[in-house]
Amino acid sequence: MKEYATEKLRNVALLGHGASGKTTFSEALLFAAGNTTRMGKVEDGSTLSDYDAEEKKRKQSLNLSIIPIEYKDYKINLLDTPGFPDFAGEMRSTVRVADLGLIFVDAVASIEVGTELAMQAVDDASIPRAVMISRMDRENANFTKVMGDLHEAFHSDIVPLMLPVGASTEFSGVIDLVSRKYLKGPKGDVTEIPESMSAEVDRARNKLMEAAAEGEDELMEKFFEQGELSDDDFIRGLRSAIRKRTFVPVFCGAPISGIGAHAMLFSLINYAPAPFDQGHLEAGTVLFVFKTVADPYVGKVSYFRVMGASVHGGDTRVQVVRTSTEERLSTLYVPRGAEQIPIGQFSSGDIGIVTKLAQAQTGDTLCDKTHCVSLPGIDFPHPLFAVSVHPKSKNDTAKISPSLTRLIEEDPSLSWGNDPSTSEMILRGMGQTHIEAALSKLHNKFGVDVETSIPKVAYKETITRHGQARHRHKKQTGGAGQFAEIEMAVEPSKPGVGYEFDWKVVGGSISSGYQSSIEKGIRSVLETGVVAGYHVFDVKCIVLDGKEHAVDSKPIAFEIAARKVFREAFELANPVLLEPIYRFTIIVPSDHAGDVMGNLNTKRSHVVSMDQVGTKSVITADAPLAEMQRYSNDLRSLTQGRGIYEMKFERYATVPSQLASAIIAKHKAEKKEEEE
Repeated sequence: MKEYATEKLRNVALLGHGASGKTTFSEALLFAAGNTTRMGKVEDGSTLSDYDAEEKKRKQSLNLSIIPIEYKDYKINLLDTPGFPDFAGEMRSTVRVADLGLIFVDAVASIEVGTELAMQAVDDASIPRAVMISRMDRENANFTKVMGDLHEAFHSDIVPLMLPVGASTEFSGVIDLVSRKYLKGPKGDVTEIPESMSAEVDRARNKLMEAAAEGEDELMEKFFEQGELSDDDFIRGLRSAIRKRTFVPVFCGAPISGIGAHAMLFSLINYAPAPFDQGHLEAGTVLFVFKTVADPYVGKVSYFRVMGASVHGGDTRVQVVRTSTEERLSTLYVPRGAEQIPIGQFSSGDIGIVTKLAQAQTGDTLCDKTHCVSLPGIDFPHPLFAVSVHPKSKNDTAKISPSLTRLIEEDPSLSWGNDPSTSEMILRGMGQTHIEAALSKLHNKFGVDVETSIPKVAYKETITRHGQARHRHKKQTGGAGQFAEIEMAVEPSKPGVGYEFDWKVVGGSISSGYQSSIEKGIRSVLETGVVAGYHVFDVKCIVLDGKEHAVDSKPIAFEIAARKVFREAFELANPVLLEPIYRFTIIVPSDHAGDVMGNLNTKRSHVVSMDQVGTKSVITADAPLAEMQRYSNDLRSLTQGRGIYEMKFERYATVPSQLASAIIAKHKAEKKEEEE
């Protein structure tokens, strides 16, 4: 593949809900451009985009993939993204390096949750956007209804750049409103516009010309004076208006048959922004890493966009800004699905890959050491769904930590860690499908097998009043014995302090040298808990008095006595369990708000606020994590997949007594079973 100049490049993100035709349409564009001899199919796993084993198994995109199309001396980098909401992290990576967000909307299903997420991601990235009303050959396809839905949901200036001829089984082609050409069938044969559509075409073309005129003040003046624009001014105005985001152009087509593919290729090279049309070109060598893949054969693969001057392979040295370490760019490659095509250099704005970078991670800036800049990273969504992972074998135990770390390098919307409160290894993601795909990758790529379970809730134990006890530890087994006596008080400390220790022994009844042993004994109980096996929190311990023996008192004796007296005093101080409370921000279509509110009422939640934003209800509620660990499944069921939410830790609160009793009883039963 040859090098393409910046002005001959187009970086287009394919976004939208799952099964809206993104991957299939990329195949249609490849075929229409003459880059392939046959179209691949999602159903039989033969598309260039869905090359991962799990993608073929599920028959859906799970990863961002790059499909470069060479057409009429242009290179169009298609960035095909997953449509399932669990993989929103891939969409966030994509919009950071794309120059146009092409949002697919199913001609029957219309606006879905993936459509809304895509439009939000494009708006957050402030890149130009366009809409593709896809699958016009489906039964009940309705271009006019979808246009109405788009106007209502997103933007008043949503204007067709194409019109469909027919729909469903009668869908035969598209009319390009700029050229007034009817492109018929999969080959885009130029045909006369049906006479019955002539007036409709004229009205739509005039509206499009008006939208184009708003792209530049000079063109607006011409349009008002003359009532129309020349063909050159029309195209110039469209490019400018799209770049400035003053309107959203709408295309249409049928991915499976390929109808509309030729018209789309023409539109992308003529109307879509080129790199840096609206952004700043950095000086010197600057690369932005937007995706990382662990390849079992070549090691780490880093996907980048050239944000500065052209970059050469061979022996180019760059600095990773985050770590201030040097990396060597050896061979550069053009990504084409699973393929890696070697190339000598990339022009400014192009997208490529390089292998075996030791330090670079997703979101990193790589630059010339003599002229370094730091670009903003990628704002990945926070995980919402967690599982506890348990290695199946000793071999899996040895490999799991480094393998999970490499998994997170590939997908930063995943996270993992060990929860010290429950002694569990926790893997977090955006939803059940996201976690399942990650575990499949863990098996296929890294050879690690795990079992999963719902994580234990990280409760905490604390007290609500003063408690005081005295305990004597005495042990005589022949020879040197053990003796220690401690009087201790416990009381609640200020919220958030955790643990406090005070020494109020007077008269030397206990030597101060034993203070560290007493603290050690207390801390061991803080870790294991008193009533239910959870960490003790926000408690102050005060050593008041005690006794020691000149011969038999030892550090270990005071450590043992401290453990026991602390437990006794804690039990007398009205212990309670605390549970983590999270704040949930839930966005749902207004007609589903009642069902969501009703469901929240069953989860011990407290609704903080409920607001209306357009056609959406935004519900803010505080709820115990114990009730909400599988809320992503509940919300999808309640809203037909159209609800989304975010969550963040808010505080700890007391567990209701009846629930606490059940938790404590379960702990005691498990402990008794272990002892037996």
